[in-house]
Amino acid sequence: MPTKILKCRNPECKAWVRDEFATAEQSCPLCNGPMLRSIKHLPAVQNKVKPQPRKRKSEF
Repeated sequence: MPTKILKCRNPECKAWVRDEFATAEQSCPLCNGPMLRSIKHLPAVQNKVKPQPRKRKSEF
């Protein structure tokens, strides 16, 4: 499915990240260069909710 991504503008750098997982600063995580918005056809990702640890019952 078409997915919004950010990819590095540097032609020598192959870094890209899904838009939903990108940081606010929008700089390349590998070369710190500028990022460009684009679309890439990728499989869908399901964001799983991590279960909260159970609280232990008091020993009374």
